[in-house]
Amino acid sequence: MTLSGYDIIGDIHGHASALEALLQRLGYTHANDTWTHSERKAVFVGDYIDRGPRIRDTLRIVRSMVDNSSALAIMGNHEYNAIAFQYHHPDGGHIRPHNLVNLNQHLQTLHQFAKRESEWGDWLAWFANLPLFLETEGIRVVHACWDDTYIDFMRSMEGPITREILLKAHVPDSDEEHAFQVVLKGKELILPDGHYFLDKEGHPRTECRTKWWLDAAGCTLGQYLMHAPATVTDLRVQPGADDIPYPADAPPVFFGHYWLDPVTPVRQAPNACCVDYSVAKDGMLVAYRHHFDRSASDPDPFVTVRP
Repeated sequence: MTLSGYDIIGDIHGHASALEALLQRLGYTHANDTWTHSERKAVFVGDYIDRGPRIRDTLRIVRSMVDNSSALAIMGNHEYNAIAFQYHHPDGGHIRPHNLVNLNQHLQTLHQFAKRESEWGDWLAWFANLPLFLETEGIRVVHACWDDTYIDFMRSMEGPITREILLKAHVPDSDEEHAFQVVLKGKELILPDGHYFLDKEGHPRTECRTKWWLDAAGCTLGQYLMHAPATVTDLRVQPGADDIPYPADAPPVFFGHYWLDPVTPVRQAPNACCVDYSVAKDGMLVAYRHHFDRSASDPDPFVTVRP
């Protein structure tokens, strides 16, 4: 097979029916318990679990395609969180605490794998071996943020995500914590005192995700933050050590994670593109059709389906 390009697919969160419909629209065919394309390969940006109604089916689809070399897949923060949720902490409890907020986030996954502990253990081992980012055929793929400093730190890690790595990554202000937080969860900016916003689950937040691909210099908080509360939108961003923009001459980078509003998909910058349009929150599942031959590129490279 001569590969003509990649189909980069956003966060699925257990919406297997939407994934199947999207693969059909992209020209993939289903046979022998997997999906294939005659000249293209899917790339999944992570977050396969939690929230949706068919998590086990979603995992089987993604893994069968990876095993069949018809897809590539990376780790999302939900897979990372699920591994940490299972490991005990030497000081008691678990590395990812079993509090109400975390239990609620994993609730659908725990429910759908109830009395299937062995199967779930196999999936956790698969998660632990997923790459944290990809560089292939002139593109980059990461779940939340590509920052060369943290990506280079990740390159030095070999093998699966182990309990020992997770313990280091949950030590506040450690190098490991910074790397995993940025690469899998994105960069955040602390809002001025007294300001907050409510996230999609109704929790008040005083730290807001940034549009890390932008140059913060001269931006207002409304321009630079993903969900800036109205009370701060006109304030200027204060310079910081972590606001270096994604270079304009760097390879195209694709990512998910950000729960964008389900409107017409667009690139966030000429070489930065988010493919997460909130399929698990009344949104849509999105793919970006990337072609190695730019002259063959589609006028509108986005393909979408709604659950």
